Amino acid sequence: MEGMMDDGASTNRLERRKARTRAALVSAAQVFIAQGRLNVPILEITQAADVGMGSFYNHFSSREELLQVAVGEVLDRLGAVLDELTAGIDDPAHVFAQSFRLAGRLHRREPTASKVLLAEGLVYAGSGKGVAARARRDIETGVRAGRFLVRDVELALVIVSGAALCLGQLLHEQPTRDDSAAVDQVAEDLLRMLGLSVNEAHDISQRPLPEL
Repeated sequence: MEGMMDDGASTNRLERRKARTRAALVSAAQVFIAQGRLNVPILEITQAADVGMGSFYNHFSSREELLQVAVGEVLDRLGAVLDELTAGIDDPAHVFAQSFRLAGRLHRREPTASKVLLAEGLVYAGSGKGVAARARRDIETGVRAGRFLVRDVELALVIVSGAALCLGQLLHEQPTRDDSAAVDQVAEDLLRMLGLSVNEAHDISQRPLPEL
């Protein structure tokens, strides 16, 4: 019995160590992506992660696979946060605006994750993951509920995605700009584009937000 327990403990330690190694590689890759270094050598990634070269291939078959996972994890994490912080809101217009406003505020609060999204954002703008998928869902829900007047969801998503990416870049380029005011103004303009009245768009874009 004691030997079986020791084997189980050893397996758990091994799994934890493997998880830490994988997390370190993903985190290092995210930093390089944020720096725009998409062709960084694998050796440099492993050095930044403080793991051996052999450990890399225990988790990923190539640099490209690691970079894909690194971006995907940022998208999934942000999407999960937005889902949690908009749970319980019935109005699709409010859900859309709150998600956009919260995501916009993360550019300054999570600069590395933000720059990962900006570096690869166009690739994932139409994907089924992360922020883009949730924006599409919120727009479609708003259309079905009669809250949004949209002739083409794909084109609306292009406008929303472009606004989100360009806004994030602007906030990095202009560090003294009030990010909250800028994000809320863009959210208001997008709500008007989606069919809300001037007054309602302004009201929704100024509502209190939950803590990030």
